[in-house]
Amino acid sequence: MESRDQHARNRSLGRSAEQLAERWLSRRGLSPLVRNFRCRQGELDLVMLDDDVLVFVEVRCRRGRSLTPAAFTVNRGKQRRLIAAAMWFIAQHPEFADYPARFDVIGFDRTPGAMPPDAWIQNAFEPDSTAFGR
Repeated sequence: MESRDQHARNRSLGRSAEQLAERWLSRRGLSPLVRNFRCRQGELDLVMLDDDVLVFVEVRCRRGRSLTPAAFTVNRGKQRRLIAAAMWFIAQHPEFADYPARFDVIGFDRTPGAMPPDAWIQNAFEPDSTAFGR
């Protein structure tokens, strides 16, 4: 079981990675809307606009060595939670209801602060066609 200190370090690492990802994506033209949107369905690390596209960004960070890069650790269960949280976000912010949406993943496999991120997967996964009522 994870100790309280380890949990706090992991949260701090995650927050740092999210801040770096937001700054890096902003430099590439995306506009930040919300960081750490939380609801019963889950959490969205970053919500941004890429021109007229609503972008939900999952930020993944790993400190140690692993065979699987951080950006590729978003499994189907996590995808379902992100989609549900995105739907809740849109329900709470109807001004974005008609925007096309995509899900991106940013991965850091080194110590945060090392830029650029190791991976930016745009359109990393797509909800089924009924998820957003389209």
